[in-house]
Amino acid sequence: MKIKQAEELVGIPSKNIRFYEEQGLISPGRAENGYREYSMENVDQLRKIKLLRKLGIPVEEIKKVFEAREDLDVCLERNLALLDKEQQSITNRRALTRSMMEKGLSLTALDSEGWLDEIERLEKEGVDFVDASKIDIHMKKKLGAFGGGIAAIILMAGVMGLMIFGMIIDPDVPKLFAAVIIGGNLIGIIAVIVAMRSRIKEIEGGEEDEALKY
Repeated sequence: MKIKQAEELVGIPSKNIRFYEEQGLISPGRAENGYREYSMENVDQLRKIKLLRKLGIPVEEIKKVFEAREDLDVCLERNLALLDKEQQSITNRRALTRSMMEKGLSLTALDSEGWLDEIERLEKEGVDFVDASKIDIHMKKKLGAFGGGIAAIILMAGVMGLMIFGMIIDPDVPKLFAAVIIGGNLIGIIAVIVAMRSRIKEIEGGEEDEALKY
């Protein structure tokens, strides 16, 4: 079967399937024309990958299991320990947040230094808190991608506007030349918008952890 059929059977995008192939988790055959041919065994493998990813198990861990370098129960036990730690961290953060609320704090009266000292103490005990620096970096990247895209769009729109203005004041401007310039810039604007949306989506997903999305 073709990749689209495998996608429909498993319920994961073709992009993900290709990623799993790149990581060596599945190895589809090849037809005479060179196209990938996915078997029911591949579909079963993909379903297992999907299940383990739904549990939050990283691709690297799944690969170890598939390659028989690690037993499944060991992998699941490690994942359970991580989930327990995450749950405990959430519980502790909730308790700290509730403690702050119960004190009826206002922004003016907020003892930020004291609370940060408490958070630092908890972090030393293994409690995880939000890493604001990563969030800020992602925002900076998004603004950069957005700003660059807008600048390119403005430039191409300006070229189109000048060409249209030139046609208005000078009817002798070659129509084919003008159409090529306007059409080319219009296509460029559409391409920039698509690329900009894709880039922002990648940043929002955490491009440093791209593999973990699959």
